[in-house]
Amino acid sequence: MKKINTIIYFYLQILFLEVVSKIVMAGSFLNLGLLYLIVFTIPFALILFFITRLFKEKINKILTIILSLLITIYFGFQYVFFTLFSVPFSFNTIGLANAVVEFSDIIKDTLTSNIVYIIIYTIPFLLLLVLLLLKRISFKQNKKEQNIIVGIFLLFSLVADYIYLMPNKEKFDSPYNLFTKVDDSISIINQFGLLTYTEVDVNRVLFGYETEIIEEIEEPPQIDGEVPGTITYEKNVMNIDFSSLIDNESNEILKEMHKYFNSTGATYQNEYTGMFKGKNLIFILAEGFNEVAVDETRIPTLYKLIHEGFNFTNFYSPVFLSTTGGEFQATTGLVPTQEILKNWKSKTPSIDFALGHSFNALGYNVRSFHNWTYTYYQRDKTMKTLGFNNYMGCGNGMEKLLKCDWLPSDVEMMEQTTPMYQNIEPFVTYYVTVSGHSPYVSGANIVKKHYETVKDLNMSNNIKNYLSSQVELDKALEALINSLQASGTLDNTVIALVGDHYPYTLSIDEMNEAASYKKDDIVEVNHSNFILWNNNMEPVTIDKVGSQIDVLPTLLNLFGIEYDSRLIVGKDILSTYEGLAIFSNRSWVTDKGTYFYSSKKFVPRDGQEVDNEYINRINKRVSNAFTMSKLIIDNNYYDKVVPK
Repeated sequence: MKKINTIIYFYLQILFLEVVSKIVMAGSFLNLGLLYLIVFTIPFALILFFITRLFKEKINKILTIILSLLITIYFGFQYVFFTLFSVPFSFNTIGLANAVVEFSDIIKDTLTSNIVYIIIYTIPFLLLLVLLLLKRISFKQNKKEQNIIVGIFLLFSLVADYIYLMPNKEKFDSPYNLFTKVDDSISIINQFGLLTYTEVDVNRVLFGYETEIIEEIEEPPQIDGEVPGTITYEKNVMNIDFSSLIDNESNEILKEMHKYFNSTGATYQNEYTGMFKGKNLIFILAEGFNEVAVDETRIPTLYKLIHEGFNFTNFYSPVFLSTTGGEFQATTGLVPTQEILKNWKSKTPSIDFALGHSFNALGYNVRSFHNWTYTYYQRDKTMKTLGFNNYMGCGNGMEKLLKCDWLPSDVEMMEQTTPMYQNIEPFVTYYVTVSGHSPYVSGANIVKKHYETVKDLNMSNNIKNYLSSQVELDKALEALINSLQASGTLDNTVIALVGDHYPYTLSIDEMNEAASYKKDDIVEVNHSNFILWNNNMEPVTIDKVGSQIDVLPTLLNLFGIEYDSRLIVGKDILSTYEGLAIFSNRSWVTDKGTYFYSSKKFVPRDGQEVDNEYINRINKRVSNAFTMSKLIIDNNYYDKVVPK
């Protein structure tokens, strides 16, 4: 019986792995991207075939085994990374991959809970081993004329790939622009495959690339209060002479940025502007906190703060590369990508409106605390970028206050640190908690500490363990409030809290066991709470859509801090600016409905109707949110335009 040629094997192996990755990462299968995938796989198979037919049969056989195994490992690694961080690995963030090694238990748990997919990824390699045993695969060395033919086919396939990219080249979301200009890893995988994404990623890491600012469709006018019998509110803008900046700028990228910010809409001040002016602020980025954990009995303090402060009923905490992405969103008001987060840490740009800087300028006592390794995610650098020069974590002081073994206690951190600042007003304190971190297993010390509160729930073990871990956060808030009350500073203090991301090591089925409604695993799984509370305020319910990038501008407005709302991608949730939540795969939610970017499907809210022009307008706004966030960091833009 005729032997199988290695080009057939490599093509089928790559195509199989690409299709599996397309399904699990992009959440799609039957679309135009499948056709692109079939075509774009050909050059990779030809290259591997060429390499494994250069030598004598024995060497070719060894090379085939090694290359097939490496491909299997790479696709499997990308799947595990995606499972952990909700984005594929980029060579921009090699440092993050190193950081994950610190949590070996999490990796082990991820591998165990996803063993079915891990096995699926190994199927082609196992098939190769079977073919080797049956001696059904050919490793004969190519003749010179055969190599020439392979080269011709390779050139032809590359030209064909380019031709496939040409249609609709002018559309901002066309395959061509996606391939050349747009930083959208999931859509690149959806359209062209994981190996092509890797090719694009490596090229951009080595040589960079230019993003394009899209001309946006004019958005509906905001309510500015200029109605008879009402208050007229001013815009949240600063005195920036963009016209002069445009006229005197020789750098074309900066000039286009000046034009964009000069024309983009600003938010108006509102009835809540300055509501918390002069008060203290405690801001908490809570590890793994999500609304599914909220229960009046199990976590009464968090429940109280949610329902007795500003209750944001349509708030999202989108996953952007784990905790570091959530932190970047909430403290800068910008959209993160792997490249942005790399540059944020390596270039240490000036971010004038960042949480610490904004209050430093007013003479606040500004501090930050983290009950895990102080250099993790390079926080020893990024805390300074955010304006927190007085930062303590495990390794630069926190280890003297509490036991820093995994998992450390949020309660202990609050009890040990509140005396350090609560009597030095006004103060701003930023906490990054860690007790709610995965893995959510029975042996975890935080889980065991509070398991009595969840043991009788009719749920599976993983979700019960997660809910148990969140009790620690509630106890920490209780300890914090008690300490502030005892020192007499509670009434003059605002507490803000957001989760860094949903507990993404849990499956969507496990999340839905505790959810009040059935969530999807792209958008609604990110639906959560933004706690914003003061002991003396009356409860306020806000139904407008918002997300983590809106946290910073909302706080700046409430504290009456001067800022320019045009220069922050997120918008004050309390303003009249239309609400928008943006997700890592460029899906989005507005008050009119949800758009799933990969499938191009819009799901309207009850009673809402939209046309294609509306969808196109929001897509352009979302695209520019990514682009402008990148350009602000890459070009240290605030340092050039913000009045000092």
